[in-house]
Amino acid sequence: MVALTRRAALALPALLPVSAVAQTAWRPRSQMRIVVGSAAGGTTDVMARLVAQHLQARWGTPVVVENRTGAGGTIGTMEVVRARPDGLTLFKGNIGPQAIAYSLFRNLPYTPAQLTNIAGTIRGPNVLVVNSDSPVKTMAEFVAWLRANPGKISFASTGVGQSTHLSPVWMLQLLQVEAIHVPFRGSAPAQTELLAGNIGFLVDNLTGVMEQIRGGRVRALAVTGAERNAQLPEVPTMRETLPELASYEVNTWFGLFGPAGLPAEITASLNAEVNAYLDLPDTRRRFDELGGVPFKVTPTAFDAFIAGEIAKWRGVIQKEGLQLDVS
Repeated sequence: MVALTRRAALALPALLPVSAVAQTAWRPRSQMRIVVGSAAGGTTDVMARLVAQHLQARWGTPVVVENRTGAGGTIGTMEVVRARPDGLTLFKGNIGPQAIAYSLFRNLPYTPAQLTNIAGTIRGPNVLVVNSDSPVKTMAEFVAWLRANPGKISFASTGVGQSTHLSPVWMLQLLQVEAIHVPFRGSAPAQTELLAGNIGFLVDNLTGVMEQIRGGRVRALAVTGAERNAQLPEVPTMRETLPELASYEVNTWFGLFGPAGLPAEITASLNAEVNAYLDLPDTRRRFDELGGVPFKVTPTAFDAFIAGEIAKWRGVIQKEGLQLDVS
């Protein structure tokens, strides 16, 4: 997964003619870095490297990606919260540390106010997958399997507090079944264990696991969105498979963040560059292949979107009675 996904993603042409994007007032004068709160190879990491490649080509300034894994993305987030608001340290965040974590962790060391919401990048559903050697082929068979083995089947996630953790938690709650959560530091190690047969199932970002589905190494049972995905039209949504899941809908998303106090001029410049990248035909084609769509928003719209996501997951977590400590 790591090699396939990163090579395929980074093969995209990132160079833009100067005329392709309106010139903005702010430009970095020294090396930039984009911190990623998960392991290399997953969707967050790949999106960070695509954005870094684009910004480096546009501005002629080195842009490096640094993986700071652990605690569901909160360690990486704190790296950026502590940084100077000069546009040179950014965070490639997602639904986990930037929405779910605020209700999940009782001792979270940061608040939404300590981050500047800069730009979205990609969004799309999660997908429930099992190893291709598994005899489970439908959601009905999947539920029967869980009920025949209460508390014995394990599921992987890309980290505590990520949507890959809370998505199956909500699903299991609605189905009134139990399974064992095994968190990993990113999508790549989680998928490795699933492929090795050490994990029963995984609910991962469709963008991050699409290559494995297409390669026949995992079997997709259902997507978490409200509608079927155009790249996997034969795979049903969870809500259409069983009456217990009629209300179930989850979409994951990824975006670019900076520390609080980031000047509006820097935020606007970064937002314009990222949105220009999202408008490229090659970007849209690649995102479509991954099963996602460009998540193009203004900083103001991104603020409102994240506020809504925080409220949504607060309700799910409170209903579950789930509280954790950042360790």
